[in-house]
Amino acid sequence: MTQWQHRKAVGDLHEQRVAAALRARGWTVHPCGQGTYPHAVREALRRTRSALRQFPDLIAARGADIVTIDAKDRMPSTDTSRYSISTTTINAGLHFTAIHAPTPLYYVFGDLKVLTPAEVLHYTDHALRHSSGAYHLVSTHRAHPFDDVFGSAAAQAA
Repeated sequence: MTQWQHRKAVGDLHEQRVAAALRARGWTVHPCGQGTYPHAVREALRRTRSALRQFPDLIAARGADIVTIDAKDRMPSTDTSRYSISTTTINAGLHFTAIHAPTPLYYVFGDLKVLTPAEVLHYTDHALRHSSGAYHLVSTHRAHPFDDVFGSAAAQAA
């Protein structure tokens, strides 16, 4: 299995976990983005710098509310207590939210904590940067609990 295939398998499991957590809170969830494209389209996108590569993984609705989710697993860093989000991902997320406003985009990390692209940029604007400049490093303490953003499963069951 290649490194990309392994990362894809881990990402798919995390997306399924996030989708299940949203459904437990009364959201209707559907996959979107690169993972839904045929193999030939995914392969072509891998060779481009198109923002379509960072399109959200999920779209969800509950009542009149609609949100998009980019599931980010294998975070936070076990050494630094920071999430590492690529600059390319943040730029694509900011572009997506500007074009599709007022539909929010949320990054849901492996620990089911949540941040928006604007929050990542805000919290890292004057903070320590990855030495390559390719990543934004944001403290895990800045992230919101999943239930605070999407509601609790217990409240939905009641």
